[in-house]
Amino acid sequence: MFLKISYIVDTAHDGRELRQLVRVPLGLSAKLWKRIKWNGTILVNGQARHDARLRVHEGDEVTLSWQEASPVVPVDLPLDVLYEDKTILVVNKPAGMIVHPTHRAARDTLVHAVAGYLKRWGEAAGIHPLYRLDRNTTGIVVIAKSAQAQYAMTKYHGQLYREYLALVMGHLDASKGCIDLPIGRDPALANHWQVRTDGRRALTEYEVSAVWPDYSLLKIHLLTGRTHQIRVHFSALGHQLLGDSAYGGPCDAIPRQALHAWRVYFRHPDTGREIHIEAPIPEDMQHLIERMLFHVKHR
Repeated sequence: MFLKISYIVDTAHDGRELRQLVRVPLGLSAKLWKRIKWNGTILVNGQARHDARLRVHEGDEVTLSWQEASPVVPVDLPLDVLYEDKTILVVNKPAGMIVHPTHRAARDTLVHAVAGYLKRWGEAAGIHPLYRLDRNTTGIVVIAKSAQAQYAMTKYHGQLYREYLALVMGHLDASKGCIDLPIGRDPALANHWQVRTDGRRALTEYEVSAVWPDYSLLKIHLLTGRTHQIRVHFSALGHQLLGDSAYGGPCDAIPRQALHAWRVYFRHPDTGREIHIEAPIPEDMQHLIERMLFHVKHR
């Protein structure tokens, strides 16, 4: 897919260097600017320019163009599409699938499935997931079809409102609250994290949605995006997620962490329209909830 941006320099940016237009007002990442500079085309008033320090003036037309395509090998895998337009693709990730390949031989990741989907529809778009979900966490993943859209939607944490559903052990002390505990790597275990004083600040909002004798159903909103944040925070409080063996959760009721990216809200980068997406609760979590409701009803 060939992408192009045109911009007429306004009074506020008169005399600026080309490279200074990258973040404001063009809203491009430094990574994308490098791609355009080395592999794309930069025109000022129709003339090719290569000097990033060239100063432009009010009324000048700056045109940037580049090829946007994914290097991922397309694979014909099932893909549950929740929303799509020319800029954004939103999918419902199943359990057992990672988002990005961890080695070159991988061919069964979400980005491979998306590449296969785009190929079937004849669309040469980029594939830029805005965040990751753990392998066994289900639910919504938002994917930008260009690096420009990705940057526009991730400049600030909180541009995407993400809400999760989780089944945890026991009952929390308060029906709602905010967990503020720093998270860092666990030095004893690879790919494990823990609450530690020298970690990065992590904030997790929660609200209790339902309770049973041994478990609770929570709605969770991330205010920061640390690796394994939900799993680490609730394990630290003694309310491990069901099925989360890595952080001490019991696996007799469900064999993977009972965590589902349920709802996402965001403003569309092109139109400003607020988009609301919801992914149905997966069968394993839904079955567990119904079973607990049945046992309570028939006690």
